[in-house]
Amino acid sequence: MKNNNYCVIMAGGIGSRFWPMSTQKFPKQFHDILGTGRTMIQQTFDRINQLIPTENIYVITNQEYVDLTQQQLPQIPSENIVGEPAMKNTSACNLYMAKKIENVNPEANIIVMPADHLILKEKTFLDKLELAFDLASKNDYLITLGITPTRPDTGYGYIQFIQEKDQAVSKVKTFTEKPNLEIAKNFIESGDFLWNAGIFIWNTKSILSAFKKYLPEMLNQFNEGEYNCDAEKEYIETIYPTVSKISIDNGILEKADNVYVIPANLGWSDLGTWTSVYTNADKNDDNNAISSKNVLTYNSKGNVIRIKNQNKAAVIDGLKNYIIVDTEKALLICPRDNDQLIKEYVLDLKNLKKGERFM
Repeated sequence: MKNNNYCVIMAGGIGSRFWPMSTQKFPKQFHDILGTGRTMIQQTFDRINQLIPTENIYVITNQEYVDLTQQQLPQIPSENIVGEPAMKNTSACNLYMAKKIENVNPEANIIVMPADHLILKEKTFLDKLELAFDLASKNDYLITLGITPTRPDTGYGYIQFIQEKDQAVSKVKTFTEKPNLEIAKNFIESGDFLWNAGIFIWNTKSILSAFKKYLPEMLNQFNEGEYNCDAEKEYIETIYPTVSKISIDNGILEKADNVYVIPANLGWSDLGTWTSVYTNADKNDDNNAISSKNVLTYNSKGNVIRIKNQNKAAVIDGLKNYIIVDTEKALLICPRDNDQLIKEYVLDLKNLKKGERFM
């Protein structure tokens, strides 16, 4: 029987909050952030490949990263690695991939997931995914996996759901973008909010129907093209400059009335900041997360330390709760509490003469 389950890995981000390790030429999803021996995109592939055959796995990324993706995931057929000609947020890439996969299999169920997230409880993830595929194949549902929150985090979006006793899936009531701390605390206390991980499951018919209802102009643009043939690339490059830049959350999910969530405790992190890396990394007796050889620390605790050149010695004395990242082109030393300012550091560096050299 033909396997109707497909995966789209979204791998187009730059990961500027991970500067200086993550750069525009070599962004975070292509790095081994936690020192496991596999990069983030490779770990994502390894995880989903346990359930979905390789030929049904697609990657959509920036055109600039197509070669890098092929180098890191040589198992995936080259025609399944798709380069966007411009960054247009997540509605365009979801529609593009739904059209490509529909052309191959009109009955396809698709999971769309980021390339750079950490999921420690893989069996739970795969069990929840099998449930989601079953629901998507039998119902006109747009499904998301909602992460059981462990703290009032202001860095994540939240999903409010309608609780029903002993139900594995619940109807979504509201989506909320990153709230302030007081609102996040209220969400956690209420017990009916989950973190939005940006992991979605739907049948091609359901998602294309949603585009027809909520983003009809965008659907019309993509409907005119031919897919999985020589004409595809030229057509996509022609329409992309005029395609609206809008997220799938804002464009469809916040408006649709057939959105459902499966609560899941996955040991999940989006590894969006150096502090999240510190939280998930192995630490020594002084609570330093060090993934480099030849590093000596004195009176230093709670630091995340990355020295790219493994032959380079580093001595760190008197620093507590800092981020220390040294690469070939740049050095970052800042308090962990300031990790949300790294994007601003990068922008300021770009304003320096020839600042782009450091990006």
